[in-house]
Amino acid sequence: MTSFDDSVIAAVTGHMNGDHTADNLLIVRAFGEPSATAARMTGLDTEAGEWAAEVDGAETTVRVPWLGPVTDRGSIRTEVVALYQAACERLGVQPGTH
Repeated sequence: MTSFDDSVIAAVTGHMNGDHTADNLLIVRAFGEPSATAARMTGLDTEAGEWAAEVDGAETTVRVPWLGPVTDRGSIRTEVVALYQAACERLGVQPGTH
């Protein structure tokens, strides 16, 4: 596992939590906690993204492995989009445009 610079993690999580709150929840429901009522991205590394999910009033951590390789900031975006699209497919939800 390789970590990214704190500024990269802050930028990615800030963007996801500011602009893609519904996408966070779809990813968490599809790949970790189907009954989650809220989710926010809290971190990432080269192996997975990490979310804090609210389940039955309690917060739990959900790590979702990337579907492809993540080596730099550009590949993070590619893999988050891939997770979102796979989550939509798994849950039977029509993907939105990003």
